[in-house]
Amino acid sequence: MESRSINQKAVPTSYVRYIDWVSVGIYLLLIVAGVFSVYAASYDFDNASILDFNEFSGKQVRWIFLALGLALMIMLIDRRMYETYAYPIYLAMLAIMVVTIFVAPDIKGSRSWLVFGPISFQPAEFGKFATALALAKLFSGYQFRLNDSHTNYLRALAIIFIPVALILAQRETGSALAYLALFFVLYREGMSGLVLLAAAGAVIIFVVAVKYAEPVFMGMPLGEAVVIMLLGLLLIGMLAVYCRQITAARNVTLFFTGAALVGWLFHLFGLDIPGRYYLLPVLAAACLYSLLLCLRGESKPLLVSVGAVVAGVIFLYSVNYAFTSVLQPHHQQRIKVTLGLEEDRLGAGYNVNQSKIAIGSGGLTGKGFLNGTQTKLKYVPEQHTDFIYCTIGEEEGFIGSTAVLLLFLALILRILHIAERQPTVFGRVYAYCVASYFIFHLGVNVGMVIGLCPVIGIPLPFFSYGGSSLWSFTILLFILLRIDASRREHLTY
Repeated sequence: MESRSINQKAVPTSYVRYIDWVSVGIYLLLIVAGVFSVYAASYDFDNASILDFNEFSGKQVRWIFLALGLALMIMLIDRRMYETYAYPIYLAMLAIMVVTIFVAPDIKGSRSWLVFGPISFQPAEFGKFATALALAKLFSGYQFRLNDSHTNYLRALAIIFIPVALILAQRETGSALAYLALFFVLYREGMSGLVLLAAAGAVIIFVVAVKYAEPVFMGMPLGEAVVIMLLGLLLIGMLAVYCRQITAARNVTLFFTGAALVGWLFHLFGLDIPGRYYLLPVLAAACLYSLLLCLRGESKPLLVSVGAVVAGVIFLYSVNYAFTSVLQPHHQQRIKVTLGLEEDRLGAGYNVNQSKIAIGSGGLTGKGFLNGTQTKLKYVPEQHTDFIYCTIGEEEGFIGSTAVLLLFLALILRILHIAERQPTVFGRVYAYCVASYFIFHLGVNVGMVIGLCPVIGIPLPFFSYGGSSLWSFTILLFILLRIDASRREHLTY
Protein backbone atom coordinates (compact mmCIF):
# COMPACT_ATOMS: atom_id res chain seq x y z
CA MET A 1 0.00 0.00 0.00
CA GLU A 2 2.83 2.37 0.83
CA SER A 3 4.53 1.64 -2.51
CA ARG A 4 1.26 2.36 -4.33
CA SER A 5 0.94 5.67 -2.52
CA ILE A 6 4.46 6.67 -3.47
CA ASN A 7 3.79 5.87 -7.13
CA GLN A 8 0.62 7.88 -7.13
CA LYS A 9 2.44 10.84 -5.71
CA ALA A 10 4.95 10.51 -8.52
CA VAL A 11 2.28 11.19 -11.10
CA PRO A 12 2.93 14.73 -12.42
CA THR A 13 0.36 17.24 -11.30
CA SER A 14 1.05 19.38 -14.38
CA TYR A 15 1.82 18.19 -17.88
CA VAL A 16 2.98 21.61 -19.13
CA ARG A 17 6.64 20.78 -18.60
CA TYR A 18 6.23 17.67 -20.75
CA ILE A 19 4.75 19.48 -23.74
CA ASP A 20 6.97 19.11 -26.79
CA TRP A 21 7.92 22.77 -27.07
CA VAL A 22 10.16 22.08 -30.05
CA SER A 23 7.09 21.13 -32.10
CA VAL A 24 5.22 24.15 -30.76
CA GLY A 25 8.10 26.40 -31.77
CA ILE A 26 8.22 24.99 -35.31
CA TYR A 27 4.44 25.38 -35.56
CA LEU A 28 4.68 29.06 -34.58
CA LEU A 29 7.46 29.68 -37.09
CA LEU A 30 5.41 28.06 -39.86
CA ILE A 31 2.21 30.01 -39.20
CA VAL A 32 4.10 33.32 -38.95
CA ALA A 33 5.93 32.59 -42.19
CA GLY A 34 2.61 31.55 -43.66
CA VAL A 35 0.81 34.79 -42.92
CA PHE A 36 3.68 36.82 -44.39
CA SER A 37 3.52 34.61 -47.49
CA VAL A 38 -0.23 35.19 -47.80
CA TYR A 39 0.39 38.93 -47.48
CA ALA A 40 3.07 38.77 -50.17
CA ALA A 41 0.91 36.65 -52.48
CA SER A 42 -2.12 38.96 -52.19
CA TYR A 43 -0.26 42.27 -51.88
CA ASP A 44 -0.82 45.09 -54.30
CA PHE A 45 0.10 48.73 -54.10
CA ASP A 46 -3.20 49.66 -52.51
CA ASN A 47 -2.67 47.40 -49.51
CA ALA A 48 -2.05 49.41 -46.38
CA SER A 49 -1.18 46.83 -43.79
CA ILE A 50 -0.73 43.13 -43.22
CA LEU A 51 -3.35 43.49 -40.46
CA ASP A 52 -6.05 44.94 -42.72
CA PHE A 53 -8.99 42.60 -42.01
CA ASN A 54 -10.50 43.37 -45.40
CA GLU A 55 -7.54 41.68 -47.10
CA PHE A 56 -6.49 38.03 -47.22
CA SER A 57 -3.57 38.56 -44.85
CA GLY A 58 -5.72 40.24 -42.23
CA LYS A 59 -8.29 37.47 -42.38
CA GLN A 60 -5.49 34.90 -42.07
CA VAL A 61 -4.18 36.68 -38.97
CA ARG A 62 -7.66 36.50 -37.46
CA TRP A 63 -7.87 32.78 -38.21
CA ILE A 64 -4.40 32.27 -36.72
CA PHE A 65 -5.54 33.80 -33.42
CA LEU A 66 -8.60 31.57 -33.47
CA ALA A 67 -6.33 28.58 -34.22
CA LEU A 68 -4.13 29.46 -31.25
CA GLY A 69 -7.21 29.63 -29.04
CA LEU A 70 -8.31 26.28 -30.42
CA ALA A 71 -4.86 24.84 -29.66
CA LEU A 72 -5.10 26.08 -26.08
CA MET A 73 -8.53 24.51 -25.64
CA ILE A 74 -7.22 21.20 -26.97
CA MET A 75 -4.34 21.24 -24.50
CA LEU A 76 -6.75 21.84 -21.61
CA ILE A 77 -8.87 18.77 -22.41
CA ASP A 78 -7.97 15.53 -20.65
CA ARG A 79 -6.11 13.34 -23.11
CA ARG A 80 -8.33 10.37 -22.21
CA MET A 81 -11.28 12.17 -23.80
CA TYR A 82 -9.75 11.80 -27.26
CA GLU A 83 -9.50 8.04 -26.92
CA THR A 84 -12.85 7.61 -25.19
CA TYR A 85 -14.81 9.64 -27.73
CA ALA A 86 -12.80 8.72 -30.85
CA TYR A 87 -15.62 6.75 -32.48
CA PRO A 88 -18.40 9.29 -31.66
CA ILE A 89 -16.24 12.08 -33.12
CA TYR A 90 -15.65 9.98 -36.24
CA LEU A 91 -19.34 9.17 -36.67
CA ALA A 92 -20.30 12.82 -36.15
CA MET A 93 -17.89 13.92 -38.89
CA LEU A 94 -19.26 11.24 -41.23
CA ALA A 95 -22.77 12.57 -40.60
CA ILE A 96 -21.63 16.10 -41.42
CA MET A 97 -19.99 14.83 -44.63
CA VAL A 98 -23.23 13.13 -45.66
CA VAL A 99 -25.19 16.33 -45.06
CA THR A 100 -22.59 18.27 -47.05
CA ILE A 101 -23.31 16.20 -50.17
CA PHE A 102 -26.92 17.42 -50.25
CA VAL A 103 -26.82 20.97 -48.88
CA ALA A 104 -23.43 22.38 -49.93
CA PRO A 105 -23.49 24.91 -52.78
CA ASP A 106 -21.74 24.14 -56.05
CA ILE A 107 -18.39 25.96 -55.95
CA LYS A 108 -16.19 25.39 -59.00
CA GLY A 109 -17.82 22.01 -59.61
CA SER A 110 -17.40 20.82 -56.01
CA ARG A 111 -19.97 20.44 -53.23
CA SER A 112 -17.54 20.28 -50.31
CA TRP A 113 -18.09 23.59 -48.50
CA LEU A 114 -20.73 24.26 -45.85
CA VAL A 115 -21.71 27.92 -45.82
CA PHE A 116 -23.37 29.68 -42.87
CA GLY A 117 -23.63 33.33 -43.78
CA PRO A 118 -20.10 34.79 -43.74
CA ILE A 119 -18.69 31.54 -42.31
CA SER A 120 -17.72 28.62 -44.52
CA PHE A 121 -15.70 25.49 -43.81
CA GLN A 122 -14.76 22.24 -45.50
CA PRO A 123 -15.77 19.15 -43.47
CA ALA A 124 -13.27 16.98 -45.37
CA GLU A 125 -10.43 18.88 -43.70
CA PHE A 126 -11.77 18.28 -40.21
CA GLY A 127 -12.50 14.66 -41.06
CA LYS A 128 -8.74 14.05 -41.08
CA PHE A 129 -8.28 14.22 -37.33
CA ALA A 130 -11.54 12.31 -36.75
CA THR A 131 -10.37 9.48 -39.01
CA ALA A 132 -6.96 9.47 -37.33
CA LEU A 133 -8.59 9.17 -33.90
CA ALA A 134 -10.86 6.33 -35.06
CA LEU A 135 -7.97 4.42 -36.62
CA ALA A 136 -5.89 4.85 -33.45
CA LYS A 137 -8.84 3.68 -31.35
CA LEU A 138 -9.22 0.57 -33.51
CA PHE A 139 -5.56 -0.40 -33.20
CA SER A 140 -5.57 0.19 -29.44
CA GLY A 141 -8.32 -2.35 -28.95
CA TYR A 142 -7.67 -5.35 -26.72
CA GLN A 143 -5.29 -7.76 -28.47
CA PHE A 144 -5.93 -6.14 -31.85
CA ARG A 145 -3.34 -7.10 -34.43
CA LEU A 146 -3.74 -6.09 -38.05
CA ASN A 147 -2.44 -9.37 -39.41
CA ASP A 148 -4.45 -11.61 -37.11
CA SER A 149 -7.43 -11.82 -39.45
CA HIS A 150 -8.92 -10.46 -42.65
CA THR A 151 -11.67 -8.91 -40.53
CA ASN A 152 -9.13 -6.61 -38.89
CA TYR A 153 -7.96 -5.46 -42.30
CA LEU A 154 -11.52 -4.81 -43.40
CA ARG A 155 -12.26 -2.76 -40.27
CA ALA A 156 -9.16 -0.60 -40.79
CA LEU A 157 -9.89 -0.13 -44.49
CA ALA A 158 -13.51 0.75 -43.75
CA ILE A 159 -12.44 3.55 -41.40
CA ILE A 160 -10.24 4.98 -44.16
CA PHE A 161 -12.44 4.48 -47.20
CA ILE A 162 -15.84 5.55 -45.85
CA PRO A 163 -14.79 9.23 -45.63
CA VAL A 164 -12.97 8.84 -48.97
CA ALA A 165 -16.21 7.70 -50.62
CA LEU A 166 -18.19 10.55 -49.05
CA ILE A 167 -15.64 13.15 -50.16
CA LEU A 168 -15.62 11.75 -53.70
CA ALA A 169 -19.40 12.10 -53.67
CA GLN A 170 -18.76 15.79 -52.92
CA ARG A 171 -16.59 15.85 -56.10
CA GLU A 172 -13.49 16.81 -54.12
CA THR A 173 -10.83 14.42 -55.42
CA GLY A 174 -7.78 16.10 -53.85
CA SER A 175 -9.05 15.95 -50.27
CA ALA A 176 -10.10 12.32 -50.75
CA LEU A 177 -6.63 11.30 -51.90
CA ALA A 178 -5.11 12.77 -48.72
CA TYR A 179 -6.79 10.04 -46.66
CA LEU A 180 -4.92 7.37 -48.63
CA ALA A 181 -1.76 8.57 -46.89
CA LEU A 182 -2.99 6.54 -43.91
CA PHE A 183 -1.81 3.39 -45.69
CA PHE A 184 1.65 4.29 -44.38
CA VAL A 185 0.22 3.87 -40.89
CA LEU A 186 -1.05 0.41 -41.79
CA TYR A 187 2.42 -0.44 -43.06
CA ARG A 188 3.94 0.69 -39.76
CA GLU A 189 1.49 -1.51 -37.89
CA GLY A 190 2.26 -4.68 -39.81
CA MET A 191 0.79 -4.47 -43.29
CA SER A 192 2.94 -6.23 -45.87
CA GLY A 193 5.22 -4.03 -47.91
CA LEU A 194 3.84 -5.83 -50.96
CA VAL A 195 0.75 -3.63 -50.70
CA LEU A 196 2.83 -0.47 -51.05
CA LEU A 197 4.76 -2.15 -53.86
CA ALA A 198 1.46 -2.90 -55.58
CA ALA A 199 0.36 0.73 -55.21
CA ALA A 200 3.65 1.96 -56.66
CA GLY A 201 3.32 -0.57 -59.48
CA ALA A 202 -0.20 0.62 -60.27
CA VAL A 203 1.05 4.21 -60.54
CA ILE A 204 3.90 3.14 -62.85
CA ILE A 205 1.56 1.11 -65.07
CA PHE A 206 -0.91 4.00 -65.27
CA VAL A 207 1.76 6.58 -66.15
CA VAL A 208 3.52 4.40 -68.74
CA ALA A 209 0.26 3.25 -70.38
CA VAL A 210 -1.12 6.80 -70.64
CA LYS A 211 2.10 8.57 -71.62
CA TYR A 212 3.09 6.09 -74.32
CA ALA A 213 -0.36 5.22 -75.66
CA GLU A 214 0.31 6.71 -79.09
CA PRO A 215 3.74 5.37 -80.26
CA VAL A 216 3.47 1.95 -81.89
CA PHE A 217 5.89 -0.89 -81.14
CA MET A 218 5.45 -4.43 -82.49
CA GLY A 219 2.00 -3.54 -83.75
CA MET A 220 0.76 -2.36 -80.34
CA PRO A 221 0.96 0.78 -78.18
CA LEU A 222 4.49 1.25 -76.85
CA GLY A 223 3.20 1.73 -73.28
CA GLU A 224 1.37 -1.59 -73.39
CA ALA A 225 4.50 -3.41 -74.64
CA VAL A 226 6.71 -1.78 -71.99
CA VAL A 227 4.31 -2.69 -69.16
CA ILE A 228 4.14 -6.35 -70.26
CA MET A 229 7.95 -6.47 -70.31
CA LEU A 230 8.09 -4.84 -66.87
CA LEU A 231 5.65 -7.44 -65.54
CA GLY A 232 7.98 -10.13 -66.84
CA LEU A 233 10.86 -8.53 -64.95
CA LEU A 234 8.63 -8.29 -61.89
CA LEU A 235 7.95 -12.03 -62.04
CA ILE A 236 11.66 -12.78 -62.29
CA GLY A 237 12.46 -10.45 -59.40
CA MET A 238 9.77 -11.89 -57.13
CA LEU A 239 10.85 -15.44 -57.91
CA ALA A 240 14.44 -14.60 -56.96
CA VAL A 241 13.88 -12.28 -53.96
CA TYR A 242 10.43 -12.98 -52.51
CA CYS A 243 10.12 -16.71 -53.32
CA ARG A 244 13.86 -17.41 -53.11
CA GLN A 245 13.55 -19.61 -56.17
CA ILE A 246 16.85 -18.70 -57.80
CA THR A 247 16.78 -21.60 -60.22
CA ALA A 248 13.23 -20.78 -61.28
CA ALA A 249 14.13 -17.11 -61.78
CA ARG A 250 17.06 -18.14 -63.95
CA ASN A 251 14.88 -20.50 -65.98
CA VAL A 252 12.23 -17.82 -66.56
CA THR A 253 14.97 -15.39 -67.61
CA LEU A 254 16.30 -17.92 -70.13
CA PHE A 255 12.73 -18.53 -71.29
CA PHE A 256 12.14 -14.82 -71.96
CA THR A 257 15.52 -14.51 -73.67
CA GLY A 258 14.81 -17.49 -75.90
CA ALA A 259 11.36 -16.14 -76.76
CA ALA A 260 12.90 -12.77 -77.67
CA LEU A 261 15.38 -14.50 -79.99
CA VAL A 262 12.59 -16.44 -81.66
CA GLY A 263 10.63 -13.23 -82.14
CA TRP A 264 13.69 -11.58 -83.67
CA LEU A 265 14.09 -14.50 -86.09
CA PHE A 266 10.42 -14.24 -87.09
CA HIS A 267 10.94 -10.53 -87.76
CA LEU A 268 14.12 -11.28 -89.73
CA PHE A 269 12.21 -13.58 -92.06
CA GLY A 270 9.33 -11.17 -92.47
CA LEU A 271 6.91 -12.93 -90.13
CA ASP A 272 5.88 -9.98 -87.96
CA ILE A 273 3.50 -11.11 -85.20
CA PRO A 274 1.37 -8.45 -83.48
CA GLY A 275 2.96 -7.76 -80.12
CA ARG A 276 0.07 -8.61 -77.79
CA TYR A 277 -0.35 -11.98 -79.52
CA TYR A 278 3.28 -12.75 -78.80
CA LEU A 279 4.19 -11.08 -75.49
CA LEU A 280 1.05 -12.07 -73.56
CA PRO A 281 1.34 -15.83 -74.34
CA VAL A 282 5.02 -15.72 -73.36
CA LEU A 283 4.13 -14.03 -70.04
CA ALA A 284 1.27 -16.50 -69.50
CA ALA A 285 3.62 -19.45 -70.09
CA ALA A 286 6.06 -18.06 -67.49
CA CYS A 287 3.22 -17.71 -64.98
CA LEU A 288 2.07 -21.28 -65.68
CA TYR A 289 5.61 -22.56 -65.10
CA SER A 290 5.70 -20.67 -61.78
CA LEU A 291 2.37 -22.21 -60.74
CA LEU A 292 3.68 -25.70 -61.47
CA LEU A 293 6.43 -25.03 -58.93
CA CYS A 294 3.75 -24.91 -56.24
CA LEU A 295 3.59 -28.69 -56.40
CA ARG A 296 7.11 -28.88 -55.04
CA GLY A 297 6.72 -27.01 -51.78
CA GLU A 298 5.72 -23.63 -50.37
CA SER A 299 2.94 -22.31 -52.58
CA LYS A 300 1.91 -18.97 -51.03
CA PRO A 301 4.88 -16.85 -52.25
CA LEU A 302 4.55 -18.31 -55.74
CA LEU A 303 0.81 -17.67 -55.81
CA VAL A 304 1.38 -14.09 -54.65
CA SER A 305 3.99 -13.56 -57.38
CA VAL A 306 1.78 -14.93 -60.15
CA GLY A 307 -1.22 -13.07 -58.74
CA ALA A 308 0.71 -9.79 -58.84
CA VAL A 309 1.54 -10.29 -62.52
CA VAL A 310 -2.05 -11.27 -63.42
CA ALA A 311 -3.39 -8.25 -61.50
CA GLY A 312 -0.91 -6.05 -63.38
CA VAL A 313 -2.17 -7.33 -66.74
CA ILE A 314 -5.81 -6.76 -65.73
CA PHE A 315 -5.01 -3.25 -64.49
CA LEU A 316 -3.11 -2.48 -67.70
CA TYR A 317 -6.14 -3.19 -69.87
CA SER A 318 -8.43 -1.21 -67.55
CA VAL A 319 -6.32 1.96 -67.62
CA ASN A 320 -7.81 3.27 -70.84
CA TYR A 321 -11.37 2.82 -69.57
CA ALA A 322 -10.54 4.45 -66.23
CA PHE A 323 -8.81 7.38 -67.90
CA THR A 324 -11.49 8.11 -70.47
CA SER A 325 -14.67 7.09 -68.63
CA VAL A 326 -14.02 7.51 -64.89
CA LEU A 327 -11.87 10.64 -64.70
CA GLN A 328 -13.46 14.00 -65.40
CA PRO A 329 -12.32 15.88 -68.54
CA HIS A 330 -10.43 18.49 -66.48
CA HIS A 331 -8.66 15.69 -64.58
CA GLN A 332 -7.66 14.09 -67.90
CA GLN A 333 -6.35 17.42 -69.14
CA ARG A 334 -4.28 18.05 -66.01
CA ILE A 335 -2.74 14.56 -66.18
CA LYS A 336 -1.87 15.03 -69.85
CA VAL A 337 -0.21 18.36 -69.09
CA THR A 338 1.75 16.86 -66.16
CA LEU A 339 2.96 13.95 -68.31
CA GLY A 340 4.03 16.31 -71.08
CA LEU A 341 1.45 15.01 -73.58
CA GLU A 342 0.01 18.49 -74.08
CA GLU A 343 1.33 21.98 -73.54
CA ASP A 344 -1.91 23.94 -73.02
CA ARG A 345 -0.04 26.85 -71.42
CA LEU A 346 -3.14 29.01 -71.67
CA GLY A 347 -5.51 26.37 -70.28
CA ALA A 348 -4.94 23.48 -67.88
CA GLY A 349 -1.18 24.08 -67.79
CA TYR A 350 -1.36 27.83 -67.21
CA ASN A 351 -1.09 27.76 -63.41
CA VAL A 352 1.86 25.38 -63.37
CA ASN A 353 3.70 27.19 -66.16
CA GLN A 354 3.38 30.56 -64.47
CA SER A 355 4.34 29.01 -61.14
CA LYS A 356 7.54 27.56 -62.58
CA ILE A 357 8.37 30.94 -64.14
CA ALA A 358 7.89 32.61 -60.76
CA ILE A 359 10.08 30.09 -58.91
CA GLY A 360 12.76 30.17 -61.60
CA SER A 361 12.88 33.96 -61.59
CA GLY A 362 13.63 33.97 -57.86
CA GLY A 363 17.11 32.52 -58.38
CA LEU A 364 19.26 31.81 -55.34
CA THR A 365 18.26 34.61 -52.99
CA GLY A 366 14.95 35.80 -54.46
CA LYS A 367 13.68 39.21 -55.50
CA GLY A 368 12.95 40.30 -51.95
CA PHE A 369 9.83 40.50 -49.83
CA LEU A 370 6.91 42.11 -51.73
CA ASN A 371 9.07 42.45 -54.87
CA GLY A 372 7.83 39.43 -56.80
CA THR A 373 6.67 40.58 -60.24
CA GLN A 374 4.76 37.38 -61.05
CA THR A 375 2.93 37.79 -57.77
CA LYS A 376 2.24 41.50 -58.00
CA LEU A 377 0.95 41.27 -61.56
CA LYS A 378 -1.32 38.32 -60.61
CA TYR A 379 0.07 35.98 -63.25
CA VAL A 380 -0.35 32.93 -61.02
CA PRO A 381 -3.99 32.12 -60.19
CA GLU A 382 -4.66 30.85 -56.65
CA GLN A 383 -1.23 32.13 -55.65
CA HIS A 384 -2.39 32.76 -52.08
CA THR A 385 -3.91 29.28 -51.67
CA ASP A 386 -2.72 26.13 -53.45
CA PHE A 387 0.15 27.85 -55.29
CA ILE A 388 1.51 29.89 -52.41
CA TYR A 389 4.85 28.05 -52.55
CA CYS A 390 5.67 29.81 -55.83
CA THR A 391 5.45 33.16 -54.00
CA ILE A 392 8.07 31.92 -51.54
CA GLY A 393 10.28 30.73 -54.38
CA GLU A 394 10.04 34.01 -56.27
CA GLU A 395 10.57 36.41 -53.36
CA GLU A 396 12.85 34.34 -51.11
CA GLY A 397 14.60 32.29 -53.80
CA PHE A 398 16.12 28.85 -53.47
CA ILE A 399 17.41 29.62 -49.98
CA GLY A 400 14.02 30.72 -48.63
CA SER A 401 12.01 27.92 -50.24
CA THR A 402 14.56 25.37 -49.01
CA ALA A 403 14.32 26.82 -45.50
CA VAL A 404 10.54 26.28 -45.56
CA LEU A 405 10.99 22.67 -46.65
CA LEU A 406 13.55 22.14 -43.88
CA LEU A 407 11.09 23.51 -41.32
CA PHE A 408 8.47 21.04 -42.49
CA LEU A 409 11.04 18.26 -42.48
CA ALA A 410 12.00 19.14 -38.90
CA LEU A 411 8.35 19.05 -37.85
CA ILE A 412 7.72 15.69 -39.54
CA LEU A 413 10.85 14.15 -38.01
CA ARG A 414 9.78 15.50 -34.62
CA ILE A 415 6.34 13.93 -35.01
CA LEU A 416 7.95 10.59 -35.89
CA HIS A 417 10.14 10.92 -32.81
CA ILE A 418 7.06 11.60 -30.70
CA ALA A 419 5.35 8.58 -32.26
CA GLU A 420 8.10 6.17 -31.29
CA ARG A 421 8.21 7.31 -27.67
CA GLN A 422 4.50 6.79 -27.05
CA PRO A 423 3.75 4.23 -24.31
CA THR A 424 0.35 3.41 -25.85
CA VAL A 425 -0.69 2.03 -29.21
CA PHE A 426 -3.33 4.75 -29.46
CA GLY A 427 -0.73 7.52 -29.20
CA ARG A 428 1.68 5.85 -31.61
CA VAL A 429 -0.90 5.18 -34.32
CA TYR A 430 -2.38 8.66 -34.03
CA ALA A 431 1.09 10.22 -34.32
CA TYR A 432 1.84 8.26 -37.49
CA CYS A 433 -1.50 9.40 -38.91
CA VAL A 434 -0.49 13.02 -38.31
CA ALA A 435 2.92 12.48 -39.91
CA SER A 436 1.32 10.79 -42.94
CA TYR A 437 -1.03 13.71 -43.55
CA PHE A 438 1.83 16.22 -43.37
CA ILE A 439 4.05 14.16 -45.70
CA PHE A 440 1.27 13.81 -48.28
CA HIS A 441 0.25 17.46 -48.28
CA LEU A 442 3.81 18.73 -48.42
CA GLY A 443 4.88 16.34 -51.18
CA VAL A 444 1.82 16.79 -53.38
CA ASN A 445 1.53 20.57 -52.95
CA VAL A 446 5.17 21.25 -53.79
CA GLY A 447 4.93 18.66 -56.58
CA MET A 448 1.94 20.54 -58.03
CA VAL A 449 3.72 23.88 -57.95
CA ILE A 450 6.84 22.62 -59.75
CA GLY A 451 4.93 20.47 -62.22
CA LEU A 452 5.72 16.98 -60.88
CA CYS A 453 2.14 16.21 -59.83
CA PRO A 454 -1.25 16.97 -61.38
CA VAL A 455 -3.06 19.96 -59.90
CA ILE A 456 -5.58 18.44 -57.47
CA GLY A 457 -6.20 21.26 -55.00
CA ILE A 458 -4.01 20.24 -52.05
CA PRO A 459 -3.12 23.17 -49.71
CA LEU A 460 0.28 23.69 -48.11
CA PRO A 461 -0.23 23.27 -44.33
CA PHE A 462 -0.04 26.54 -42.31
CA PHE A 463 0.79 28.53 -45.48
CA SER A 464 -2.15 28.35 -47.84
CA TYR A 465 -4.86 30.94 -47.22
CA GLY A 466 -7.97 29.63 -45.52
CA GLY A 467 -9.26 28.75 -42.09
CA SER A 468 -10.32 25.13 -42.70
CA SER A 469 -6.84 23.87 -43.57
CA LEU A 470 -5.16 25.93 -40.83
CA TRP A 471 -7.57 24.78 -38.13
CA SER A 472 -7.59 21.13 -39.20
CA PHE A 473 -3.80 20.83 -39.10
CA THR A 474 -3.71 22.75 -35.82
CA ILE A 475 -6.21 20.28 -34.34
CA LEU A 476 -4.23 17.33 -35.71
CA LEU A 477 -0.95 18.55 -34.25
CA PHE A 478 -2.15 19.72 -30.86
CA ILE A 479 -4.21 16.64 -30.09
CA LEU A 480 -0.95 14.76 -30.62
CA LEU A 481 0.95 17.16 -28.37
CA ARG A 482 -1.72 16.78 -25.67
CA ILE A 483 -1.51 12.99 -25.84
CA ASP A 484 2.28 13.14 -25.78
CA ALA A 485 2.35 15.50 -22.81
CA SER A 486 0.64 12.83 -20.70
CA ARG A 487 2.92 9.98 -21.70
CA ARG A 488 4.63 9.89 -18.29
CA GLU A 489 1.34 9.09 -16.59
CA HIS A 490 1.44 5.67 -18.24
CA LEU A 491 5.08 5.16 -17.37
CA THR A 492 4.46 6.02 -13.71
CA TYR A 493 1.72 3.50 -13.26
